Amino acid sequence: MNDTIEKNKRPLTRREFTGQSLQTLLTIAVVEHLFRGDLFAGPGKDVAVKWLNELNQIGLDLKDQKLQQLAWQKKVAELLKDIELNELLKFIDFAKLESGVKWADNGARSLRPKYPDRPGIPKNLVFGQQIFALKPGRSVVPHGHNNMATAFLVLKGRFQGRHYDRIEDGKTHMIIKPTIDDSFGPGGVSTVSDQKDNVHWFKAQEVPGFIFNIHILGFDPKNKNRTGRVYVDPNGEKISGGLIKARLVDSKEAHQLYG
Repeated sequence: MNDTIEKNKRPLTRREFTGQSLQTLLTIAVVEHLFRGDLFAGPGKDVAVKWLNELNQIGLDLKDQKLQQLAWQKKVAELLKDIELNELLKFIDFAKLESGVKWADNGARSLRPKYPDRPGIPKNLVFGQQIFALKPGRSVVPHGHNNMATAFLVLKGRFQGRHYDRIEDGKTHMIIKPTIDDSFGPGGVSTVSDQKDNVHWFKAQEVPGFIFNIHILGFDPKNKNRTGRVYVDPNGEKISGGLIKARLVDSKEAHQLYG
């Protein structure tokens, strides 16, 4: 014991010093390599990549008519609920997006998420994507969709979300039926197709809110309507059967009323 203490007290020889220095440098080099290769992320590091590929595949299946609209809504809702929210936030570098927001005084600010340069990420996604950023009290204004399938995932904040089935189209009005009126917090999911919950309206509550949105355009060759949004005023005349006669409006008026 005392011999060991005395040995530790004496100065290192040049050979011992060189050996320990090389060992330290080697350890540092290995650690840097692990960080560079993202190896500390462990088995979960590819979870988001796998999720993104699955999201893309069901979009391709919808486009290729291998998957019907209601089936796509079910599958995309399952995928959006399945992804660990913190995993997705890291994957898209949400902290950086949030810190750089230039808030819109009316309606939503659209941000473009950027995926990391990681092996396995699809180069050409079949869906478009954006993140809506909203001040408290601001809305993704009420609108329906022509030949569009979309999905929402709340990333942060809380929203009052409303959906309506699109029952009938007229020249100046749309007949709609309320289907969902609920509070959506982080991890909350909703979906839209031509066949179900076609009209939606999301209003941010209390604190700024962020919604991850994907959208697939022009997937139904039989739909002759011009692909895009159709703005409505859902606070219209209530008619029989719990239906609403919602006036058609343009984007400007929709934002004046509800933005």
